[in-house]
Amino acid sequence: MRIFCNLLLLGVFLTVSQAQAQNAVLRGFVRDAADGQPLQSVNVVLTDDGDALLGAGADRDGLYAISGIPPGRYYLAASFIGYDTHRDTLDLAAGDLITYNIELSVSEDLLEELVVETEREGAGVAGLTGGLQSITPRDIALIPSPDISGDLASYLAALPGVVASGDQGGQLFIRGGEPTQNQVLVDGMTVFQPFHLIGFYSAFPSSILNVTDVYAGGFGPRYGGRISSVIDISTRNGNKRRMAGEFSAAPFISAGLLEGPIVDGRVSALVSGRFSVIDQGAARVLDRPLPYDFNDQFFKLHADLSDNSQASISGLRSFDRGIIGVLNESEADSTKNQVTWTSQAIGARYVLLPTRIPVQAELLLSMSTIENTFGLSDDPSRTSNSQEINLSTNVTHYNRTADISWGLHFRFSELDSHLGGSFQNVAQDTEYISEAGGYVLLDLKGIEGLSFQPGVRFSSFPSKGRNFIEPRVRMTYNTGIHQVSLAGGIYHQEIVGLTDRRDAGDVFTAWTTSPFGEVPRAIHGLAGYQIRPTSWARFVIEGFVKTMDNLSIAEWSSFPRFTTRLQPADGNVLGLDGRVEVSAGPFYGFVNYGYAKVRYQAKQTEIQYWFGSSEYEFSPPHDRRHQLNAVGSITLAKFILNVRWQYGSGLPFSQALGFDEFVLLSGPTDVFDEHGDTRVLYTYPYGGRLPSYHRLDLSLERSFEISGNTAVSVLASATNAYDRSNLFYIDLFTLEKLDQLPFIPAVGLKFEF
Repeated sequence: MRIFCNLLLLGVFLTVSQAQAQNAVLRGFVRDAADGQPLQSVNVVLTDDGDALLGAGADRDGLYAISGIPPGRYYLAASFIGYDTHRDTLDLAAGDLITYNIELSVSEDLLEELVVETEREGAGVAGLTGGLQSITPRDIALIPSPDISGDLASYLAALPGVVASGDQGGQLFIRGGEPTQNQVLVDGMTVFQPFHLIGFYSAFPSSILNVTDVYAGGFGPRYGGRISSVIDISTRNGNKRRMAGEFSAAPFISAGLLEGPIVDGRVSALVSGRFSVIDQGAARVLDRPLPYDFNDQFFKLHADLSDNSQASISGLRSFDRGIIGVLNESEADSTKNQVTWTSQAIGARYVLLPTRIPVQAELLLSMSTIENTFGLSDDPSRTSNSQEINLSTNVTHYNRTADISWGLHFRFSELDSHLGGSFQNVAQDTEYISEAGGYVLLDLKGIEGLSFQPGVRFSSFPSKGRNFIEPRVRMTYNTGIHQVSLAGGIYHQEIVGLTDRRDAGDVFTAWTTSPFGEVPRAIHGLAGYQIRPTSWARFVIEGFVKTMDNLSIAEWSSFPRFTTRLQPADGNVLGLDGRVEVSAGPFYGFVNYGYAKVRYQAKQTEIQYWFGSSEYEFSPPHDRRHQLNAVGSITLAKFILNVRWQYGSGLPFSQALGFDEFVLLSGPTDVFDEHGDTRVLYTYPYGGRLPSYHRLDLSLERSFEISGNTAVSVLASATNAYDRSNLFYIDLFTLEKLDQLPFIPAVGLKFEF
């Protein structure tokens, strides 16, 4: 607490000092002149007669800020590849605080970019910086997919360190963390369980995305509430100049999007919707049951309120229903093992550049809900409902040698679970959790090429009587073609998601507080090196370590049932990512390799009787040691060919020794008449490994321009092109096997206007 207050006072002091300094500040928004979209990574530079160079890059809102400008005449240039450079002459006086907005027009010729001291952190697959990877719709379009519009989930699955549960299940494990330990934000709103049951899809089609920042670890103090990773999504605004839209159809999903101005040039709306068509499409192509139904909808209303302020309202809904691990038609028709979840979020965001002080202020208000059920639709055996209300503010003070950011947050959560015997030592009462806290972050830039970002996050839970102080640090140093990055911190997660990982077919998730009173904690540390020897090639390598305490996992039991108790566990993750990226003419490609070793230490009371020690160390079911992805894209004669090959070493599973009949002796029992229940006898938990996984995906796309802004695109794709039989699921009692999806040919059509 003392550290938090001291840093906050330091930020206020520096802000006052800057306001009194004899320098000027220039800031504003950069937008596309054609549709009013913010342009990220635009370079805005100032030069004087002596060629002194000052500059800044625009962020995801198109906001740039140049501070500490000595009085004088300057020549401004704002440039971005593919756009005409904007030029102007500005006379700045001491103490000036100027808001200068810029609109760039698309150029027919590819311009040579004017390079400033830094470029957008994390851009490009080999632009990994301190665990941060930035993703744009252009990146997503490189990944072959049965959907012509593209989806964020496809790109995430191509990153090293990201382990997917398979083509079915909708679970992503990032650098050893659980899916429920990933924080997913959309325009500042928390979104629960946004990945669909079919692994190609999430609630985020590329058509609604602006930029996505993925922190695989070491994220700064602005983020909190999860201990593994952050997926921070910024959606794009609707077109402020004209009506536009697109409609598409493919074997798995059909989609539509409409956007346009409400007040020309100032207020816009965007609406998107997608609905699965698996029963009419993919299931018939494969001639096998695929009992999945999912859909998602999104809307956004955005307004430029004035030259120095803007506001938006966003809403998202995602729905999934299905049965994992279906082996025959009779199981597909049954709903006793059906899992359903509905995730919703709505929020408002306000951004302001005050006219009298050189700061950016952001205010966020949102509400998020998740409803999970398992079993019959009218009488589910398990339910879990959660609701979360968030209010937060973020403020950044600009200074030439140090930007100071701070924020406050208030969160209220309601958790309600009825688990029908599962997780028997978990309280099933309705819980109410309140949280308040804040953070301070310094971005020190006094040394050329160095960005050093120490910070601290403070959280208090009055309803639980808990307080946490979490120091964080991020550092990047650029010198010539070399870059070195470091990141680390301490993280806590008060609200956890519980899933029984013993059964790959069970993806029901219950959201609750930590069952054992102790809050899960993680410590991250990572270091990376990046080199760009030529303009067309880049290489990066990053090592990471995570330690996790106070986790909750299912107990191992000899009882023939899927009800269970939870046991405490700790975890350790050690890994390495390597990436090579090449871009030359019409060709773009990358190869990445990931190594990770995930180990848990279980602390179940009975362990000492089974294994002779008080703890047992094992590899959890998401411990994939080796991953390899190769992606290539080439454009020839208006055809775009995308290729992806992926490999993953085998995942752990518990091997069976045999079967017996188990009789529960609850009183006098005639064992000659009572046959009992079938029980599977296992060796050491997760002591075996499934076969390795590999797959080749292809897609070929061609667009035909009809007139002006109207175009038709056709996509032909092949998923699992050489029809590899990749094992997905083994039934715990019958030992029947279910493979991942086989070879899937697909044709997609998209109409844009």
